[in-house]
Amino acid sequence: MNCEILCVGTELLLGNTVNTNAAALSGLLAELGVNVYWHTAVGDNPGRLKEAVAVAKGRADLIVTTGGLGPTYDDLTKNVLAACFGRKLEYHPEEGEFLKAWFAKNASIRFTPNNLQQAYLPERCTVFHNDWGTAPGCAFEEGGVRVIMLPGPPNECVPMFRACAVPYIRSLAGEVILSHQIRVFGVGESAVEDRLRARMEQMQNPTLATYAKVGEVMLRVTAKAPTEAEAERMCAPVVDMVKAELGDAVYGVDVESLEALCLGLLRERGLTFATAESLTGGLIGARLTALPGASAVYKGGAVTYCNEVKAGLLAIDRDMIEAEGAVSYETAAAMARGARAAVHADLAVSATGLAGPDGDGVHPVGTVFVGLADGENVWVRELRLGTRRERVRALAANHAFDMLRRYLQGLPIMME
Repeated sequence: MNCEILCVGTELLLGNTVNTNAAALSGLLAELGVNVYWHTAVGDNPGRLKEAVAVAKGRADLIVTTGGLGPTYDDLTKNVLAACFGRKLEYHPEEGEFLKAWFAKNASIRFTPNNLQQAYLPERCTVFHNDWGTAPGCAFEEGGVRVIMLPGPPNECVPMFRACAVPYIRSLAGEVILSHQIRVFGVGESAVEDRLRARMEQMQNPTLATYAKVGEVMLRVTAKAPTEAEAERMCAPVVDMVKAELGDAVYGVDVESLEALCLGLLRERGLTFATAESLTGGLIGARLTALPGASAVYKGGAVTYCNEVKAGLLAIDRDMIEAEGAVSYETAAAMARGARAAVHADLAVSATGLAGPDGDGVHPVGTVFVGLADGENVWVRELRLGTRRERVRALAANHAFDMLRRYLQGLPIMME
């Protein structure tokens, strides 16, 4: 099945809103075995939207739209799509009653009659009820083309796709499509692909594909089978093969991120955690605390961007900093020990280095030291992470979480 994602909204073209829906839906569709061949963004203009739909109808089996389902004059997606496929809009009383009840519960938001426009959907469609907002979505088929319409706000679009569109698409296939994501840190995409290429080229079902992420690599194993159990049996040996080939560079299967894995491991072990950050400016702590349940393990951290603060908050000897430099093995080790002691945590990580654009006259830009302390020992990685400031910071945080997860999994902490 070949798909075009059609995102509607002038704000996307003006740059006022980043089109995160296209990226999120592409990933989810890939997991279902759907080929996303085109992304199109079009403004709130009925003429241009009709042109975009006409093009999509001629080249895609599935059109997924986002945006334009709301109550205002510029919410045109339903009207245009219905007209393009020769369907009338019809009122769905159950959705209308839901809207009235929603506004009754949210008395601070005034109900206006135009809100009921959201209850009008193309005739003979499958309704996707919106449990995350007000505008329902829908799906229908006409002339061999399937159409799925979703609301624009990402916090409505993505969960509605998962809850409603995924079962709908799976029902079309007549078989189960199952994927597993293998997450890898410490080996680049080209190296991963080189080690697995011969086997990847021989695979048809299941398939194995690599995807570069920020500072890491993801591999997706996908199988199609009559049942979920059979698809699982097909995927299992491929997952095992990748884990055997890449070893402890594989940090998890079907895990969200390094920090999510670390949070789970810390909770399992009943351990607490602290941070001391210089070049990352609080990024390590922010990534962990963005996850629900972080308060059970994260005791706190210090952003120590200058030497005086490193000495004051983390009780690091000033003479040592002056002698060794802020960007050094010794300072990273002292920062990790100091953070752990300051908040009485079981474990602490630290990061100090040069994210650029300027060096320090001793080290090149991209030099980073990341430390981990557990009360008895301290480990420090010395890294060269390039010259792109945001990438250096992101990779430094990834290395901190990788050291933590290796410690918690009983693996060698220092990478070969």
